[in-house]
Amino acid sequence: MATWVIGDVQGCLEAFEALLDRLDPDPARDAIWLAGDLVNRGPDSLGVLRRAMELGAVCVLGNHDLHLLAVAHGARPVQAADTFGPVLEAPDRARLLDWLRTRPLVHQDHALGWTMVHAGLPPEWDVATARRQAAEVERVLAGPRAPAFLSLMYGNEASAEEAAGSDPGWLRYTLNALTRIRCVTGAGRLDLAFSGPPEQRPAGLVPWFSAPGRRSRGERIVFGHWANLQLDPGLAARERIRHVDTGCVWGGRLTALDLQSGEVRSVDCRSRTRNS
Repeated sequence: MATWVIGDVQGCLEAFEALLDRLDPDPARDAIWLAGDLVNRGPDSLGVLRRAMELGAVCVLGNHDLHLLAVAHGARPVQAADTFGPVLEAPDRARLLDWLRTRPLVHQDHALGWTMVHAGLPPEWDVATARRQAAEVERVLAGPRAPAFLSLMYGNEASAEEAAGSDPGWLRYTLNALTRIRCVTGAGRLDLAFSGPPEQRPAGLVPWFSAPGRRSRGERIVFGHWANLQLDPGLAARERIRHVDTGCVWGGRLTALDLQSGEVRSVDCRSRTRNS
């Protein structure tokens, strides 16, 4: 029995299929978890969404998935780098988008003792708090208020204080925290700009998982989003967390981690990721 967590696929269907071949999961025994950002930048977001649904994969929403939903609902224009056009033109578009918008932002498996999120948690939240805050956003995305909210989704609230007193602001802060966080300041404010390797971070920033006083310390969390972090097995010992985004869409690798055994398997993406 295995629970495989796969990092950011981002429309790279060929690499996704190659990794699944390596895993050879038994549908009766094994589970596939996807750490968000199923779509965008890679050549076949449509194929990835269809395959994820077919697998019955557990999936959390990432920032690129949310961007697709915003574009699909007319709340955001298509950007030059977006590659999910075929999803918007597909005959099963409604089914795919309805499935995507009802995915959670946080998935917790009490039996396994693991929580999956796309990017991370702000220092002031433990997993229980993150789940409560995520549930508010999930209810909006799954309901009739989704189009209106998606038009208000973009904003850079970087602290709970900035978000306080505003329903859209607080929902935006939750999205920023769960789908965009990499580093925070010493005061716990989210930094939403830096994306490089952690050793190159500007002075005054720390990775979210190293923040002093982090309330989720001691809880086992698996996440993606930060391709330049790569694999750091030491995180498991130091922080009880694991990272699975190894930059497939940028020509790196697509990686799966078995939460039960700790085994890691991956495939090279250099010839499998770009649009022609």
